[in-house]
Amino acid sequence: MSSAADATTERAAPPAAPPPRPTPRRRGPALLRAAGVLAVVLILDRLSKHLVVTGIAVGDVHKFLPAISLVHVRNDGVAFGFLSGGGAIVLVVTLVALAALVAYFLWRPERPLLWLPTGMLLGGAVGNLIDRLASGSVTDFIKLPLWPAFNLADTSITLGVLALLYVLEGPRPDGAPSSDGAPCADGAASSDGVARPAVPPR
Repeated sequence: MSSAADATTERAAPPAAPPPRPTPRRRGPALLRAAGVLAVVLILDRLSKHLVVTGIAVGDVHKFLPAISLVHVRNDGVAFGFLSGGGAIVLVVTLVALAALVAYFLWRPERPLLWLPTGMLLGGAVGNLIDRLASGSVTDFIKLPLWPAFNLADTSITLGVLALLYVLEGPRPDGAPSSDGAPCADGAASSDGVARPAVPPR
């Protein structure tokens, strides 16, 4: 008897409402935070590169700390010299990656802390993109032992990727579904990411 009643209740339950679409009001604070992070990264990157270009000749090496040297290297690849000589391919890959990141951020601006890696990644990518469009290569100046030279934009991109992985795959607040649809604290998440009450065992 109880099984039939439970089945009737389940059939009569209204479908869960889809998650609300982002509105300009909801996007506003996240956009401002991301823009602030982007501005800080971009200012530091441009200032540091200007000091290197005007103060260190290409190819020179200046000891800075026991394990860190300041150099002046021109890099026509992506971060840390990867895809060196890629030319237009590097530019296209950079623009596609930026477009995908911005699209996801605008789609999910309410995701906690997503503005932080978004600002870091955009700031670093734009900083290197300015160099690439202006001279065809990027100024790198931080040299570690057994590692290619890099700059502050590369550092921001690397830390931004780690922060993005944490935001997407890290711990969730109570009741929030994970990105893979794992059960929440007080219910379960379907494949579309909408939390629904868990059905008690019979």
